[in-house]
Amino acid sequence: MKRSDIPYLDDLRAFETTARCGTVRGAADELSLTHAAISRRINRLADMIGAPLFERSGRGLRLTTAGDRLAEVCRRSFDDLSRTIVSIRETQATDTGAILLSCERSVAMRWLIPRLSEFQDAHPKIAVHLSVGGGPIDSKQDRATLALRRLDFAIDDGWSVVPLFEETIGPVMSPDMRSNFEQSDYIALGSNTRPNAWDDWLRQHPDAPRPRDRRMFDHHFLMVEAASSGLGVGLVPHIVALDDINRGRLVAPFSFDPDGSRYGVLHPSQIPLRESAALLLNWLRDMSGEI
Repeated sequence: MKRSDIPYLDDLRAFETTARCGTVRGAADELSLTHAAISRRINRLADMIGAPLFERSGRGLRLTTAGDRLAEVCRRSFDDLSRTIVSIRETQATDTGAILLSCERSVAMRWLIPRLSEFQDAHPKIAVHLSVGGGPIDSKQDRATLALRRLDFAIDDGWSVVPLFEETIGPVMSPDMRSNFEQSDYIALGSNTRPNAWDDWLRQHPDAPRPRDRRMFDHHFLMVEAASSGLGVGLVPHIVALDDINRGRLVAPFSFDPDGSRYGVLHPSQIPLRESAALLLNWLRDMSGEI
């Protein structure tokens, strides 16, 4: 087989993640993609190979014989690839003193990136490389120096946790949308990453106006932008709406309620924090005081 005939890496990754998680939804959450996008990639891979990779088993999926063979090869290949990348990153970090900071996508786009220049201005010799990711971290494969996460998952023993702030959520809207909201004439904007958020919030606020319709977005940062543009009322974490509220682009008439989870910074427990990483960690802790 020619190298050009090898399937797309994105298709192989979607397949391997689904095989490992056991469900398309689990793979969609891990890869921050939609259920439909995962299914399309798996179907395209099966068509290219010429054999089904999964079969239905009750409410879940089961690998076919061909799928089991391919999943094992993918696991080994991705493990080798991850170890190689980790080794390169560690070498680079050691050589340059750089920090690799992993952060959840919406938090990175709506809160961290707009503030990161403040840290860089204060510490111009410290290079911070930012990657996006969410959920559990594999200490054997992910060698981020620091990882900013919503702590709603079991944490591997290889990581230490520094708590930052509690997660709070609430409805936000453009100022012009407020009267429509109060009259129950609004579209509720939700995120596919938390599909039950509106049901939970409305149950906790029985006197709140009810929406006339709902729309879902793949990520909170898309939903916040939609709310700022007047497309509806978004139910969002405070951290991703903070700047738009301060600028007057959004209002939050019901404020924000704790949802029982917290954010924190994780770092490898068996690797002493370098001075540069400790400075960034302290800065993140200070900045989180505004939330």
